[in-house]
Amino acid sequence: TILIIFALVNFTNAKTKAAEHNGRVENKNFHILRLDDRLDKIVDEKAVVSKIAEGFVFAEGPVWDRRSQRLLLSDVRDNKIYELKDNVLNTFLDPVFEGEMPNGMRNVSANGLTFNADGDLVIAEHGYRRISSISVNGKKSILASKKDGRRFNSPNDLVFDSRGNLYFTDPPYGLEGYDSSKIKEIPYNGIYKLTREGDVFLLDSQLTRPNGVALSPDEKTLYVANSDKKNKVIMRYNLVGNHVTQTEIFFDANHLKSRGMPDGLKVDYFGNVFATGPGGVLVLSPEGDHLGTIRTGEITANVAWGQPQDNNRCNSNTLIMTASTSVYACKLLTTGCVP
Repeated sequence: TILIIFALVNFTNAKTKAAEHNGRVENKNFHILRLDDRLDKIVDEKAVVSKIAEGFVFAEGPVWDRRSQRLLLSDVRDNKIYELKDNVLNTFLDPVFEGEMPNGMRNVSANGLTFNADGDLVIAEHGYRRISSISVNGKKSILASKKDGRRFNSPNDLVFDSRGNLYFTDPPYGLEGYDSSKIKEIPYNGIYKLTREGDVFLLDSQLTRPNGVALSPDEKTLYVANSDKKNKVIMRYNLVGNHVTQTEIFFDANHLKSRGMPDGLKVDYFGNVFATGPGGVLVLSPEGDHLGTIRTGEITANVAWGQPQDNNRCNSNTLIMTASTSVYACKLLTTGCVP
């Protein structure tokens, strides 16, 4: 398991931001906002949010690597991917994008991370504007970089279904000028399905800032966060084949005035959605009711399920949260699946 709090320590060839302390230390800026009694079956009244790493520029894309027993995460403003293993933080990939910043780009790092069934790390890359992978033996491959001959904007977040199909979002965050970018080749900001055979299907082109993405337990529903300060919503799509048949707002966060936007998402075994957003991590019922918020004290960008219990990949009761400069963990009463 991951130790709950860290201090600084130096390691060779690593920008280290973690060291172990004895015991569990509560984050002083943390508390749980409870809005519904149903939250008591998900987050214990005595639950503690604990800092497990710090010092990042902007931490994102957490994913638990069950084969190597480590947490990987990206720093989207530092062009690196880190690994946290046995309470030690080291650099996993530095740099993600090699060379000078290309003309017209404002961010060249990795963002969302996940694993496929073969154990390959799959990466949403801003700088190369593609979905790529790194195999267990270190081989790098390009999975998708274009739709109908036009380069993606800057792929952001991604999730696999059980059949090996990948769903991902493509907002313009990596492009200088965003939608007015001179190097933007696709006129919209899309949500896509990349099939296991390598075909790319457009699912939706209507969201202004599609970002975090997650699947319901039965894989019939796709959730997508829209990180637009003018339209802070989480959408729900009914999936049928390579298309969506129904689109609706799952949760409207426009009334929430705390800092943060809808961003990374994860779903537990029962269909509850853990969605980063204004104020922290919003806990939403399968019907879209806001049950409460887990607050880290920082703008929280993404979430992941941590180390599973008993080596069962769908028995993780630890929620990992990347929040600006830090990474936090919280034990829950529910469980979810790691890739």
